[in-house]
Amino acid sequence: MSTVRAFWLRRPAPFSISLALCQGLALPFLLIGGACGLVLFALGFQGDGWQWPDWRDPLIHALRLPRVLSALLVGGALAASGAALQALFRNPLADPTLIGTSSGAALAVVAVMALGIGSIGLPVAAFAGALLTTWLLLGLARLVGGGEISLLLIGLLLGSLAGAGTGILLFLSDELTLRSAMVWLSGQLGSTSGAPLLWATPIALLGIAILIALGRDLDCLLLGEDDARSLGVPVERVRIACAIGAALAVGAAVSVGGIIGFVGMMVPNACALLLGGGRRKLIVVSTVVGALFLLGMDTLARGVAYPVNLPVGLLAGFIGPVFFLWLFRLRSRRAV
Repeated sequence: MSTVRAFWLRRPAPFSISLALCQGLALPFLLIGGACGLVLFALGFQGDGWQWPDWRDPLIHALRLPRVLSALLVGGALAASGAALQALFRNPLADPTLIGTSSGAALAVVAVMALGIGSIGLPVAAFAGALLTTWLLLGLARLVGGGEISLLLIGLLLGSLAGAGTGILLFLSDELTLRSAMVWLSGQLGSTSGAPLLWATPIALLGIAILIALGRDLDCLLLGEDDARSLGVPVERVRIACAIGAALAVGAAVSVGGIIGFVGMMVPNACALLLGGGRRKLIVVSTVVGALFLLGMDTLARGVAYPVNLPVGLLAGFIGPVFFLWLFRLRSRRAV
């Protein structure tokens, strides 16, 4: 068979081309429209009802708008980090919480709280804790071996150690520090003990930008280290850059909203199943969808137990394991 004939046989049908074109044109408008509608709803939602937000109301500027921006920042950072880490570890179950990155960042933040350094040091401490945990994970996995399973097991081990260290610091802290840290660790976006958005936002955006720039190299890493090197990808440099980018994004997210699990696993896998595409596209789409997803979850958390504001981290903790089991079952069926 000639090369030209083989090419035309591999060419998709006209209906598939038009469907893909419509999807590519409609998706940005759907995301923009959904984002505007969800933000407007979150600003006007009062827990027991909704009314058109009054922009002159100080409650909007002092409480609701910062909480909405925090949800968008944290959700986007966690989803982008999850999409990149899943390619780096070649495992769709990789998540900043499951591999210990969030726990390392939380340990550093709690240490800063216990020492009373101040809120400005929270994003820096969270970045340092997340970066150290990620590098330890990569180094121990290379030393021990065992492939993808060892990455998750070592990540769970590091997360357990970081959680034990956090518990010791909380046990030795005073009552005021203990209460503020516990509220923050539960994933309460409305908490005042987190880092200010002014300091955390540039760090998170820088981390997301690094991960997006590494999209093509992460696609090559999914083929394996040897194949990636044969394609001219500097594997070690990409690993370090991805670890730094994920640590920046996760550290900023943890410093603002505490530990919010499963967002970095659920959103990228859902986007990959529904849309597909390369890793760069997946990171971009996951960032937007993750931001909107967490904003919707936080808005729901404000109304579930009204007038009490339920931490969104606790609500995500109920939904995440169900998605985890479904994804694990789906992957097992495909492996058979």
